Amino acid sequence: MRTVRQLLEGKPAAVFTVDAEDPVRTAIQLMADHYVGALPVLRGGRLVGIVSERDYARKVVLLGRSSLETPTWQIMSEPVIHVGREHTVTDCMRLMTDHRIRHLPVVEDGVLLGMISIGDCVKTVIDEQRHEIEDLKRYIAG
Repeated sequence: MRTVRQLLEGKPAAVFTVDAEDPVRTAIQLMADHYVGALPVLRGGRLVGIVSERDYARKVVLLGRSSLETPTWQIMSEPVIHVGREHTVTDCMRLMTDHRIRHLPVVEDGVLLGMISIGDCVKTVIDEQRHEIEDLKRYIAG
């Protein structure tokens, strides 16, 4: 099974983040601009939370808050469930399923290294299964 390290190697290096004090509007605009569903929230360069479109819908829209006046830290999810580079894709899928989340920050020694999504994990599993099927076909035909 592939590791998070291998998964990150196939992704762009850029990790988009938002500061905890930034208005929610900034976070939502960043998500829209970069076609992502969640952002790590930083305070002083350290990961303190994660904010998702789901957080926005449930904690701003439904509660009638202003996205221009509400700081991101007020709606972010915490504590942050995260993984390291040596976790497997299976580990990640299990965490996401158990915690009902779709995004995992990759953190080592307190440093944010990247983000992976359930879509990244599913794509990896499908690719691995396709390779196994091809190997089995060659074996049977060989």
